[in-house]
Amino acid sequence: MTKAVTILPLKKPVRGEISITGDKSISHRAVMLGAIAEGDTVIRGFLYGADNRATVAAFRAMGLEIEEGFEKGAKTLIVHGTGLRGLREPDDIINALNSGTTARLLTGLLCGQSFFSVITGDDSLRTRPMKRIVEPLSLMGGRISGRVESTLLPLAITPSELKGINYSTPVASAQLKSSILLAGLYARGRTSVTEPALSRNHTETMLKAMGADITVDNLTVTISGERPLKGIHIDVPGDISSAAFLMVAALIVPESRLLIKGVGVNPTRMGIIHILKKMGGDITLLNLKGDGFEPRADILVSASNLKGINITGTELLPAIDEFPIITIAAAFAEGSTGISGAGELRVKESDRISVMRGILRGMGVSCEEAPDGLSLEGREYGTLGGGSFNTRGDHRVAMSLAVAALGAREEVTIEDGHSVDVSYPGFFTALHEISRTGK
Repeated sequence: MTKAVTILPLKKPVRGEISITGDKSISHRAVMLGAIAEGDTVIRGFLYGADNRATVAAFRAMGLEIEEGFEKGAKTLIVHGTGLRGLREPDDIINALNSGTTARLLTGLLCGQSFFSVITGDDSLRTRPMKRIVEPLSLMGGRISGRVESTLLPLAITPSELKGINYSTPVASAQLKSSILLAGLYARGRTSVTEPALSRNHTETMLKAMGADITVDNLTVTISGERPLKGIHIDVPGDISSAAFLMVAALIVPESRLLIKGVGVNPTRMGIIHILKKMGGDITLLNLKGDGFEPRADILVSASNLKGINITGTELLPAIDEFPIITIAAAFAEGSTGISGAGELRVKESDRISVMRGILRGMGVSCEEAPDGLSLEGREYGTLGGGSFNTRGDHRVAMSLAVAALGAREEVTIEDGHSVDVSYPGFFTALHEISRTGK
């Protein structure tokens, strides 16, 4: 069902304090690893967005018992782990919906099971590339077949014996790395994954906390197979990718000052803060806590006169999910911004490079598209045009457009605003909350 949302220009500052929803990446991994651990894994602050619900449904289909509740106002799951070999064959095809993380990581895990399984997704996910995981998993002995020479979903996985490999990934991708590591839990010997650059490290961090025999040496992660995992308590920090939208809102709306509480600040996810600071953003980390295995902090953001900059692929990698909102910050920055090294974004939930160019141009921003990025000229707050826009069902594009609408001169309608539920249920409520508190 399509849900149109209309955003009016904001004539007052963004103010106050707000807590952000739980981290999507960590929530996925907590359920997956908790499922194959021995004992219970308690996940507090779980993000119950559409993507994560797909992961929960997949494991319930394989016989996993997952209790749901609330603890201190936060969504809490209790995952009753079955151990490495305790899952059972599902009665039907597993549907990952729109979640690339679910599809890619689960494929690696399913390669090690003793039963047949099939995984598919929605129209968008069935167009996204799976060759990058199928190749290394096949080298490990995985038996995977699917559409277009096993490069697209649905994928069928037949039981097989896995062996450890040493694999160098062609791109830095946490989904690719994690898929191989999950298969490595079931492989004979040791499995090593080497990346060309460091992608987010939530999988290896959580595996270590659960007792896996895993080592990290610069860009290489090595795991030993057949070692049991132990259930743990996981307090999921706020998602910095979701916080990014509110951060940019506070930066671009004059006289704003916003405190975003309890945000995960894993070093592999700090790219958005580094980029916004490079643009001149006034951003301060407060109350940094390193307890547990994922650090968190409160983020204080004040309105700033942003400047256009050049952003390379190396800088963008730890902020790859934040590309859409970075382009919005650039649209309100003085001067030119160039973004390169973003070619991976053409095969995300949408072609984010093309879709963001269309939206920015539709709002009157001078913007040019390159094969791997964009260049654009910033404009003054309150001068962007309005209108009605379709964000191609892409949750991050929809939220970015909502933030841009705050600085438009007329109202903006997001035709498919329901898509935000994929990663940030309650986003529009949060945006309204911080908008109404200003004077």
